[in-house]
Amino acid sequence: MEQQARLDSHQHFWHYDSTEHVWMTDRMAVLKRDFLPGELQPLLAAAGFDGSIAVQARQNLEETRWLLELAENHDFIKGVVGWVDLRSADLPAQLERFSKHPKLVGVRHVVHDEPDDEFMLRADFRRGIACLAEFGLTYDLLLFPKHLPVAVKLVEEFPGQPFVLDHIAKPSIAEGRISPWCENLQILAEFPHVCCKLSGMVTEAKWHHWQERDFHAYLEIVIDAFGPERVMIGSDWPVCTLSGDYPSTMRIVTDYVRRFAPAVQAAMLGANCARCYGIPPARTSPLAQPAT
Repeated sequence: MEQQARLDSHQHFWHYDSTEHVWMTDRMAVLKRDFLPGELQPLLAAAGFDGSIAVQARQNLEETRWLLELAENHDFIKGVVGWVDLRSADLPAQLERFSKHPKLVGVRHVVHDEPDDEFMLRADFRRGIACLAEFGLTYDLLLFPKHLPVAVKLVEEFPGQPFVLDHIAKPSIAEGRISPWCENLQILAEFPHVCCKLSGMVTEAKWHHWQERDFHAYLEIVIDAFGPERVMIGSDWPVCTLSGDYPSTMRIVTDYVRRFAPAVQAAMLGANCARCYGIPPARTSPLAQPAT
């Protein structure tokens, strides 16, 4: 049986710039430096992962160009979720330009930082979402729990557009809060064109003071809602280093999914990511040996 590639569905790179990475507060001082492919690749390999999806951290077109350039030069970067201006009249030209690159697999907007909680329902934003399917691109939903009902309205309007929910919508794990995040996530999961990343959890827990069992209730809810065929592991590196190192962050999911059959584990640790982002098998041939 051919070994299935393992993929980290969510990580970032940046050259730190205080004027562009303004979301990094003083509490996030460990992030205020460069994080580049040469640092991530050995972490992936040591954890038994073959590649990753690089996700935008700045909202400008230069970010997308730069990430695609990194992907050209580093084979382990299997895809890029970039940024385009979904509200711009120039959007078709932006999509035409970037979609020529085979590693552009999706786009994202930092919705949870918008002051308008219903930002995704604005007419210009929805017009932008309507353009993505033509170019074979997913849309990553970066939300707080309060945005889940808005996301339901958006995905209901676009049944032909693939969506991926980032970071299980960032529930308050530190406080052990389940409701109404759980109920609203379950509604979103009813739409078959939405997948979910098992990522971003350590930064919603008590930084550096968590145990794997703190996440089990949340993982159970998400996997039960979406099914094991629509969830994928993600590290959110280097943001995860605010609360844990790369190996311990990834073990939260890799340890939890051992309760499933090997084929189901393989799906959640790589195959689902490749399918949801439309990454061809030739680009995801296994390079690393799974950690034991």
